Amino acid sequence: MNEHHQAAGHSYPAEFYEVRLATHADLPGARSVMLDTFYREFGHGYRPQWHTDVIDLAGTYLGTPRHALFVAVDGDEVVGTTAVRAQGPASPPHPAWIAERYSGDRTAQLFRVYVRAEHRRRGLARALVDAAVRFIAETPGYEQIYLHTDTRVAGAEAFWRSVAVEVCDARDGDTDRHQTVHFEIPVPVLAGSAEPR
Repeated sequence: MNEHHQAAGHSYPAEFYEVRLATHADLPGARSVMLDTFYREFGHGYRPQWHTDVIDLAGTYLGTPRHALFVAVDGDEVVGTTAVRAQGPASPPHPAWIAERYSGDRTAQLFRVYVRAEHRRRGLARALVDAAVRFIAETPGYEQIYLHTDTRVAGAEAFWRSVAVEVCDARDGDTDRHQTVHFEIPVPVLAGSAEPR
């Protein structure tokens, strides 16, 4: 279904939204979700060293083979995002062994898994991640799925523990600095695939 559901007090499950690959028309809405998350949720705003993809969503995701941007849409409004890039984590800020383990383009990294606050707890993040994982499984060359999360974001750690396997808890005890946990999701074997990866 693709109807607009904004009525106060109503909670609609993920099937009332459209979850799909982003089009050029979706990019302003997707960028808005991402920037609002940086400023309102993370509290640090846009950082060029971390967020260059957000400025060039078309070039990063729509114009690059093996990359993808998924959106959750409520009517004509983008309310959630998830992105896939053939890129491992950087060191610093992440541990060197993590960067080495997930280096190269055989790693699909999940980025920008964001849902607007008023649309949370409806299964959208899971639906977006499921769509991204299926894309990764269908895309030649990917052998592993990596992501990391900031545990200061409400609900983030519990969500990722429900869909992924912890690789490293890198929290450093300083609540103003790194509160990161690293995860991996197994690449699923789809029907008709030759063998597991």
